[in-house]
Amino acid sequence: MSRHYQSEITQFIHQLKQQQPALEEAQRRGRMLLWDKSPLNLDERARQQTSRIKQKPYVYY
Repeated sequence: MSRHYQSEITQFIHQLKQQQPALEEAQRRGRMLLWDKSPLNLDERARQQTSRIKQKPYVYY
């Protein structure tokens, strides 16, 4: 393969980004919304763990 080869998928992505410049920023905002969470406060985490109700070993009984 040549060093300058680009697959059809790569070409499509480059073309899409040229047509829609705001696409990457929208992807970043979506990722921040769904995946990038702020770190938990240790006190808050301890409170959440102590307030958790323990589940029975077999829940169908």
